[in-house]
Amino acid sequence: MTYKKSSLFEEDLQRIAELSRVLSHPARLAILRYLAQCKTCISGDISKEMPLSRTTVSQHLQELKKVGLIKGQIDGLKVNYCLCETCIKDLKNLIAGFFEEISIEQKNQC
Repeated sequence: MTYKKSSLFEEDLQRIAELSRVLSHPARLAILRYLAQCKTCISGDISKEMPLSRTTVSQHLQELKKVGLIKGQIDGLKVNYCLCETCIKDLKNLIAGFFEEISIEQKNQC
């Protein structure tokens, strides 16, 4: 039986790493910013705002949705995407808590 070595780490560190991987692409950050400004949006509208093909934007949307940062609701032939406020708040708290924990001000400097 094989397993990821990342599973040996605390859940909060695993979650930060997972979210960081998804956030590491500028297109995904741009999509999150766009959804924050629009509140709700149709996937076709998003591709008009990005310098990427509709297929590429759709792949980025799926990555964001997979980790829970956005929600997608089917409306006929379209999918309306919006931010998941709970997940965004959790992400902010996780990252703030992590950086508070490793704050240089609290540790001896090298």
